[in-house]
Amino acid sequence: MSDVTTSEGLDWATARGMGALAEKMGMEFVEFSVDRCVATMPVEGNTQPVGLMHGGAYVVLGESLGSMAANLHAGAGRLAVGVDINATHTRSATSGVVTGVCTPVHLGRSITVHEIVVTDDQGRRCSTIRITNMIKDLPAER
Repeated sequence: MSDVTTSEGLDWATARGMGALAEKMGMEFVEFSVDRCVATMPVEGNTQPVGLMHGGAYVVLGESLGSMAANLHAGAGRLAVGVDINATHTRSATSGVVTGVCTPVHLGRSITVHEIVVTDDQGRRCSTIRITNMIKDLPAER
């Protein structure tokens, strides 16, 4: 599906949705293609008790983007599932919105790797997430 335009990808992602957790966290798609996916998420409602953006919230944003991007790449009749994720948090957002930008590191037939860079409103990197997804064929319908 590497020939999918940003507009078609955004339509696909919006129709599919990010899932209940992502919706609860307030994520919104901004851009979506095989080569680049972007989503935003508010800091408010996604913080630790001391008011800092929760590290797990960064990871949910990253996994949502990386898994969705891998599924767009996989195409019809195939499913991408996460098999590894890691994150390095380098700054704490305390207000506003964070933005996740997901780009592919490797797009194979059976494995994808994506890097997601999450920045705050000032464009400062807060977290770097890497996710590996395995792509498998969906079972035939019976």
